[in-house]
Amino acid sequence: MVRFLAVSVFSFAIGMILVAPVERLIKRLNSRKVIAKQGTPIFNQMHAPKEGTPVMAGIIIWGTVVIVSLLFFGLSKLFDGFWGELNFLSRSQTYLPLAAMVLAAIVGAADDIAGIVKFRGKNGFTMKERIVLFGIVALLGALWFAFKLEWDILHIPFLGDLNIGIFGYATFFVFVVIATSFSLDLTNGLDGLAEGVALIALSCLAVVAFANQRYDLAMFAGSLIGALIAFLWFNIYPARFFMGDTGAMSLGVAIAVISLLTNSVMLLPFFAFIMVVEAFSDIIQLFSKKFLKQKIFISAPIHHHFEARGWLEPQITMRFWIVSGIVASLGLVIFFLDKLLLS
Repeated sequence: MVRFLAVSVFSFAIGMILVAPVERLIKRLNSRKVIAKQGTPIFNQMHAPKEGTPVMAGIIIWGTVVIVSLLFFGLSKLFDGFWGELNFLSRSQTYLPLAAMVLAAIVGAADDIAGIVKFRGKNGFTMKERIVLFGIVALLGALWFAFKLEWDILHIPFLGDLNIGIFGYATFFVFVVIATSFSLDLTNGLDGLAEGVALIALSCLAVVAFANQRYDLAMFAGSLIGALIAFLWFNIYPARFFMGDTGAMSLGVAIAVISLLTNSVMLLPFFAFIMVVEAFSDIIQLFSKKFLKQKIFISAPIHHHFEARGWLEPQITMRFWIVSGIVASLGLVIFFLDKLLLS
């Protein structure tokens, strides 16, 4: 626990230090929020003040984790004792989530930059291009799971382990990574909303990792938590900057991989409940508009629906955080009951 807290605090400090240089960088790149004019009139009206807010600040989050990981790895080679204990890089636990996070961050940054330069006259990559690119990142992670970790077991709470084979697990891995990252990206529509939801999910996954004695993975989650808190300090309403795809997608990928490595992926819908709700609200809206020729929600995903109904942005964010915390707590209860009953 001391190691976890130390890594979290160090990450928070590094994150706070990175704010100024990263903010200067994204302003120099002219990376700023553009409001899509094809949205509903009320959406355009309510989000007009966000136009021009710097994006791509998610570099602070994943950049902090990379710096802290390499810093403590280097210190562990120079010193024994306390500094050596803070190194959490390990092949079996943290190589994969760190590498997957960085790859997703690079693809996300490319998407953000494509939007800045209006690549092919568009605000970033198309949805098909994004699915393909992040699918490649997910596939690389699946191959690591299959051939390096030889993982083919899926744990189902209260029922036990299910062997779905390496190919089956690799397919499932790709689905979970894509679904989680895109769901978090959808949630990233209000100041602080996605970051708070991710913070709750990561806290639960850190508890699960500790309980499963995967301490390096717990410390990796702790580093993300510290970095997220530093970022959230500036991202709560009114946000000073946004994390962009480089932050949202890399964070979503990290959450997905941690849940898979802790074999708690079946509880991820509890830990990241709001992300699930946001994704399904968007899917339902698209289905309804295409086949029923009418909208279920005033605007989708669902946080925009509540905006259109007159809820204030901080109200939506805080209430979604509360709901997320309650459902995530239920997920932890299920985890410990399952662990107790099947032990």
